[in-house]
Amino acid sequence: MINSKEKLFSEFPPVSTKEWMERVAADLKGADFEKKLVWKTKEGFNLKPFYRQEDIADSASINSLPGQFPYLRGTKTDNDWYVRQDIEVVDVAEANKKALDILYKGINSIGFIIPRELVSIQTLELLLNGINLECVELNFKTCSRFSVQLMHHLLAYYQKTGVDVMKCYGSINTDAFGPLLRKGKDQKEWIKNMVEIVNTAKALPRFKAVAVNAFLFNNAGSFSTQELGYALAWGNELLANLIAQGVEPAIAAKKIKFNFGIGVNYFMEIAKFRAARMLWAQIVNAYKPKCVVPECENTTADGVCLCASKMNIFAQTSTFNQTVYDAHVNLLRSQTEAMSAGIAGVDSMLVSPFDSAFAQPNEFSERMARNQQLMLKEEAHFDKVVDASGGSYYIETLTESIAKEAWALFVKIDEKGFYAAVQEGTVQKEINATAASRSKDLANRKEILLGTNQFPNFYEKALPKMQDLSCGCGCKTQGDGSIETLNTRRLASDFEDLRLATEKSGAAPKAFMLTIGSLAMRLARSQFACNFFACGGCEVIDNLGFDTIEEGVEAARKAGAAIIVLCSSDDEYATLAPKAQQLMKGKETLVVAGAPSCMDELKTQGVNNFINVRSNVLDTLKKMNNE
Repeated sequence: MINSKEKLFSEFPPVSTKEWMERVAADLKGADFEKKLVWKTKEGFNLKPFYRQEDIADSASINSLPGQFPYLRGTKTDNDWYVRQDIEVVDVAEANKKALDILYKGINSIGFIIPRELVSIQTLELLLNGINLECVELNFKTCSRFSVQLMHHLLAYYQKTGVDVMKCYGSINTDAFGPLLRKGKDQKEWIKNMVEIVNTAKALPRFKAVAVNAFLFNNAGSFSTQELGYALAWGNELLANLIAQGVEPAIAAKKIKFNFGIGVNYFMEIAKFRAARMLWAQIVNAYKPKCVVPECENTTADGVCLCASKMNIFAQTSTFNQTVYDAHVNLLRSQTEAMSAGIAGVDSMLVSPFDSAFAQPNEFSERMARNQQLMLKEEAHFDKVVDASGGSYYIETLTESIAKEAWALFVKIDEKGFYAAVQEGTVQKEINATAASRSKDLANRKEILLGTNQFPNFYEKALPKMQDLSCGCGCKTQGDGSIETLNTRRLASDFEDLRLATEKSGAAPKAFMLTIGSLAMRLARSQFACNFFACGGCEVIDNLGFDTIEEGVEAARKAGAAIIVLCSSDDEYATLAPKAQQLMKGKETLVVAGAPSCMDELKTQGVNNFINVRSNVLDTLKKMNNE
């Protein structure tokens, strides 16, 4: 057996797709395959329950390798990435001290967020004191109007230190459209600033100078295809305008950095990053950028620079999915997000601390965020395999589906220009509509956030841990209101507002489970109802069961309940619900757990409140709280 040269599974005859489909059809017993097993994604395409080799026969990845154009499988031949942590600079000396400290704790990329009043050469000298510029990726962000000034100071500092600039990596987050998207502030001279900062940054070949902040879309609630499609349009707007202003196409492309968010849909995010590299490579290659390095071998026969087509990706975990309640679940969300970005081969990554939605991160939460990435590298070895998902029938198909939808969106926006679309509010309206749709789905439990709209922590109080997180950057001015801005609320915000209001009132309503009748049904429905009401901050009181309605109502009143939830079987509701309603005489609110066939008849008898899997949880809880 050990010496056998027979290939694994060769003894099993191949099974064709036709045979698989016949077997599936037989198991479905006449049910419609499309309706039962095909998943219709919100991104605009369908997913089948299984994929086979023939599904990727024409895939772009079949004949491509990591590090080779069009870079679908990665822009490099390894899967290492920079582990980044951001530092808000309030006290320059303290920020420097913190930077030196975290460099000994596994970080090799730092993002300095500098307020505009501190932008100076003196700040940089103190901030970067003791940091080896050739060993750490350094990223800087300040008020958009001061980015050019910061770039000049940074160049002067690097020249003064005499480092080898070919070994220095980093970026300045010069954002042309972010203020317009977030605050409605139109920077009319954006292209002039972009040209100046790119020309200045030529002296730092490894530095990126212009940002495509696609994470703004992700944090506003966009789908993966929207984030990618708008990111490509944003990047192309910058690229086309820089070239029109006389910047060499290769230089312009190499100075753009894409800052993406990472959504919670694991496989979708892997595919998104793979599709992003491929599509951006096609866009840049269309400009035929000529190589500016004579000895470079990564060129076509006619001198087109293929290195210019590489997309540099920084990825950060989403804030849209973070929650205030049950905040440690944020660790699980951000971990799967980091996993998908790591597998997809991003260049650098930031994991947001789990408590960043409600407090200034502390030493513990920052350490946890760092270690989430370090664990993927040091223990799970995600950095050892390039494009681990390559060849997967499902992910390859998913990549092509996302690429197709994102490209269609890119073409649509590019016809009028990304800048013009943002000025009109088209981009913002589309993403805000998506966010509203997702919020509605959350309210109806079609989308789940554990700890928020499903399985909440019954006894948690959030008010004691809430901190003021208002912006301290000094850029507080808004536009004139004529331009719609991106959604700034997290997905859980509506539920959290309701629950926080309950906390602030100091009198959480008690929801009492009047369990009676069928053992199986009353237990199942009391569990459902407890979770339902706890999502709004109600104090839930569960019970093993009562022999009579009178006994249950009396116990509820002794407990001081404002809401009595009748938990039984559909058949028993016809007699039990009217009896409970009569005994309560309107002193408490009666709620029936379920959707019995006798619902209409019960409503004629004054029983009007029902909760079930089709209920809008948020609206129901708001109504109950108001009552």
